[in-house]
Amino acid sequence: MTGFNLVEQLASQGLLTKIQAAALEKEAKTRGVNPEDLVYEQKLAPEEKIIELKSQFFKLPIKSFGDSEAIPREIMLLIPFESSRHYEMLAFAKEKGALHVGMIHPEQNEAQSALKFIAQGLGLDLKIFLISKKDFERLRKGYTSFGEEVASSLQALKKQAESVSKAYVGAKKAINLDEAMAAGREEAPIIKIVSDILKNAIVQRSSDIHIEPEKTRLRVRYRIDGDLFSVLFLPQEIHQAILTRIKILCDMKIDETRSPQDGRFSAFVEGRQIDFRVSTFPTQNGEKAAIRILDPNTGLKNLEDLGLSQWNMEIIKKNIKKPFGMVLVTGPTGSGKTTTLYAVLQILNQDTANIVTLEDPVEYFIDGINQSQVIPEIGYDFASGLRSILRQDPNVIMVGEIRDKETADLATHAALTGHIVLSTLHTNNALGSIPRLLDLGVQKFLMPSTLNIIIAQRLVRRLCSDCKKQIQASPEISKIIEESLLSLPEELKKQLPYKKPFVIFDYGDTECKTCKNKRTLGRVGIYEVFQMTAGAEKIILSGGGEADLLQEAKNQKMINLRQEAILHLLEGSVHFSEILRETA
Repeated sequence: MTGFNLVEQLASQGLLTKIQAAALEKEAKTRGVNPEDLVYEQKLAPEEKIIELKSQFFKLPIKSFGDSEAIPREIMLLIPFESSRHYEMLAFAKEKGALHVGMIHPEQNEAQSALKFIAQGLGLDLKIFLISKKDFERLRKGYTSFGEEVASSLQALKKQAESVSKAYVGAKKAINLDEAMAAGREEAPIIKIVSDILKNAIVQRSSDIHIEPEKTRLRVRYRIDGDLFSVLFLPQEIHQAILTRIKILCDMKIDETRSPQDGRFSAFVEGRQIDFRVSTFPTQNGEKAAIRILDPNTGLKNLEDLGLSQWNMEIIKKNIKKPFGMVLVTGPTGSGKTTTLYAVLQILNQDTANIVTLEDPVEYFIDGINQSQVIPEIGYDFASGLRSILRQDPNVIMVGEIRDKETADLATHAALTGHIVLSTLHTNNALGSIPRLLDLGVQKFLMPSTLNIIIAQRLVRRLCSDCKKQIQASPEISKIIEESLLSLPEELKKQLPYKKPFVIFDYGDTECKTCKNKRTLGRVGIYEVFQMTAGAEKIILSGGGEADLLQEAKNQKMINLRQEAILHLLEGSVHFSEILRETA
């Protein structure tokens, strides 16, 4: 939206003389400000008239707010605090898939581009309204203390940014995050900004924080339920100070900016201890930091909390009770494999068992389990660590990942010699693990004797229980449901209460404080479990292919990923689009 000149519009309406208009333009050029700001500053025209002129020119509706009216916090936060302050715009409602935004300067192309980017990231259409500067200044105070505190810190940095950066370069001792957060407004601004970013991420249920340098700014994004959202934009000038603060917390080398580094630290946030795993990575614009949040309250789950159907739950519990053998969990990165392994470990964690793990890195610390982190830089990798574990008199061994021939051979022989071995593989489904192990060099005759079960999994977003709405499945969806239910084991089908017409749940369309109008809240796993049986053994030893394994999976009544996802759909916990996205 361009072509609008407020001074010219006011002059054409007789609200400014030509002399006043010329003087205004000259002053704005001299001071390097927008002429419109001078109109407001010098009160040269009523604000109502300015908005009316803009409304007529841009054909945009006007939104007025009462003196006591407030914007719901969860709606306001859909536009990051810094974007709202910089472009003078506010999100004030979300209706029928559209984000309602009030703007003071719709003529600014940069503001329009930023707004479109935000709406696209949220998957929403845009509806723009004109608002008064007075309403904007009052309503923007409703932003969270997170944004306000960061803004306050940035103001302090204007006077001391250079000295703060130099101070951090010389610092050697890590500053406890808890102390920094308790120090209040008198603390160093950089410390406060980093503390606020971390604390807000916990409140927002984020699993990861990305601090990414761009050409002109520093972007902060949170990953929530698998998706990334921009939450804050900071001046590019404080990028190095932010990264230095994070490195200090992790005891990283603060003067090393050309090579990736890894570290971790712990802090008490929201009354509980949270671990943060940090990785830095050099980019063209400077170092990027990725921070994984390891919250025991959300990361450590029991087997019953994972989303397994009762059918698959019983198969897993039966197989982990065996005195030896291998349990493999497979799936893409970020599908929750480690969470599943930890859930199994908690069942096996008995006083009579010696459990030793090899992880890269250790994500959650569990009392009673001997956990070790591999350090490939000194030659301590999965293979060498596994050799050492076998001399530790273990009953249960967990290896973070089988990724090479040596680790595969050692894990197989450990399972063959009386140990329970838990590990992960990267394959698309459970059946793909067998050819993958063969490809890694595991001999065919060893596999049936060592492999107990293979668990494949995905994560799908869970519908918000407070705003989801019940609907009748369309004919197309009903057909997919019927086809999936048809091949379920007969014993299971008899237990299912679902009949046509199928009733499922859709995304809600009402204001919801629980999910902040995201329509989903958390994620749930979907699983398939393949067991080693006499039939599977025969196929492996005879060199049978994937088609033979698929028939064997049907013979042993395996529920595949799509079928378990359909069960979640009929229970009302997931949306149909999630099933199509994550299963084939």
